[in-house]
Amino acid sequence: MAFTIDLTGKVVLVTGGISGIGLGVSMQFAQAGATVIACAELPLSDKMVASFFLEMEPYQQRTFYYEADVSQEAAITKLATLLEQEHGRLDILISNAGRNVFKGLDDCTVADWNSNSTLNLSSHWLLAKNLKPLLVQASPGVIIIMASNHAYASIRGCFPYNVTKGALLSLVRAMAIEWAPTVRTVGLAPGFIDTPGNQKWFDTFPDAHQERQKTIDSHPVKRLGTAEEIGGWCVFLSSGYASFASGATYLIDGGRSALLQEE
Repeated sequence: MAFTIDLTGKVVLVTGGISGIGLGVSMQFAQAGATVIACAELPLSDKMVASFFLEMEPYQQRTFYYEADVSQEAAITKLATLLEQEHGRLDILISNAGRNVFKGLDDCTVADWNSNSTLNLSSHWLLAKNLKPLLVQASPGVIIIMASNHAYASIRGCFPYNVTKGALLSLVRAMAIEWAPTVRTVGLAPGFIDTPGNQKWFDTFPDAHQERQKTIDSHPVKRLGTAEEIGGWCVFLSSGYASFASGATYLIDGGRSALLQEE
């Protein structure tokens, strides 16, 4: 018998769901039959939103988009109200929205610290807290928090991003302890994923191609991950096959953390 995951009838919210890892997640849930609601801080008229709907065109009857800057508590409250009024249910929350804030200890300002903490940590808690009433009705609802390999081991110049990603591991555990059994919470910690955002980071080096290849070579699997692979993990962890998984964050980094790195 084939191993299949059918999420027909399930409703999933993917924050930051129109590009990068978020787009891969949205696509995989749509392919599994779920109704996909994506949100981002961009207005509906933005060309990136139009590109998202083009990518999701085969699933257009089950695809929705809301403008919501999840770093703003008022926007989170409004989003929760809209979801309840217009959909009446939420089975799965993929709390993915975030931004690289790479400053380094000496260069980081208080403003950098605060903006990073708000988006990359506080927003995950506030979003889950506001959507909990809907998730509880799914019994159990599922929350997946998108952390990062920087939660486990980082590199120079990635402060304060790495601090908040580490804190997300504790947030996952706290939610799993306090909200079970009506809400099940797990985390994902992707490593280097081949997205436009990572390519933008490679482009900051004098030889982007060389730096990209150096990064690939540092992985035992000799490649970068894909957004679709992370989406597949999200679909599996949201399914009944993973119903005993709770409170853990899964590191998906192509074996890079298993290998001692030389500088």
